[in-house]
Order: sequence, then C-alpha cells, then structure tokens
Amino acid sequence: MTDRSWRLRTFRPGDVGMIGARQALLYAQENGWGAELETLIYEICARFLREFKPGREQCWVAEHDGQMLGGVMLVAEEGEPDTARLRLLYVEPAGRGMGIGGALVQQCTEFAREAGYKRIVLWTHAVLDSARKIYAAEGFRVTSTETQEEFGKPEVSEHWLLEL
Repeated sequence: MTDRSWRLRTFRPGDVGMIGARQALLYAQENGWGAELETLIYEICARFLREFKPGREQCWVAEHDGQMLGGVMLVAEEGEPDTARLRLLYVEPAGRGMGIGGALVQQCTEFAREAGYKRIVLWTHAVLDSARKIYAAEGFRVTSTETQEEFGKPEVSEHWLLEL
C-alpha cells in the first residue's frame, strides 16, 4: 500500500460502531485499558449517533479498498456554541506512518472553521505520543493536565485547545 492509496470519507452506517470497537481493542492491547474506557467510547459513539447535528458535527473514516484504516469525530461541545470537540481519533497499526492521523485532524480543523466554530478542544493522554505530535503539529496546545485512574492504572491526561 502506498502512502496515498487511502482516502477520507464521511461516515456511513456501521462506521461509528467499528471505530468504537477498534479503539476499545487497540487501547486494551497497546495500553492495558479495559472496560472503563470501552464504556466511555461507546457512550461517545451512541451520543454522536443519537444527537448528530448535520453541518455542525461529522465523522470521517480513512480507508483503503473498503478497509477502515482510521477515524475521527468532531462534535459540538455541550453548552459552548463556539467550541467543537475532537473525539476518538485513531489509526490502525497497518495505517500508521502514512499521514492518516494528520489528515483526519486537518479535516476536523477545516470543518470546524467552515461550521463557524472559534475553537476546538480535545482530551488525550500523555502516553499517546503519536497523537500528541499530530495535535501539536496542527497548532493545538496543552491547557491542563491531571493524573487519573479511570482506566485501571494511573495515567496523565491532557486537555488541548486550538483557537481557530
């Protein structure tokens, strides 16, 4: 597979569930995070589908020959009409190093600008170094950190912001 043999598209039926399932499996394998994270992921997915706001929210999938290589969501931040939240960015191991994560985040930024948002926020973990590099390259900056144990062991979580 060449580096640009993949494409981005908006979500279709089944995609959001697949993004949730793959994230839960990958985070369990790679970080030892279990049911607590899986529960959170599926709550995010269900809320996205139940409350989807066309023109204000979107989910994108990176794929090659019908195989999902990654995905991301951009949603309206509850109670903050000028703020969007980037959710559930992930790239399959087979797609890593091909620019997919950066392209997904750039798609979120472009969409947020077109939708009239003034900022994008996100929540991640310090251990997710590749994702952190993508966010920093897009211009996001860390606004706060804390140690939490929601996923079964102490993890440094980070809140990031991009002013548009």
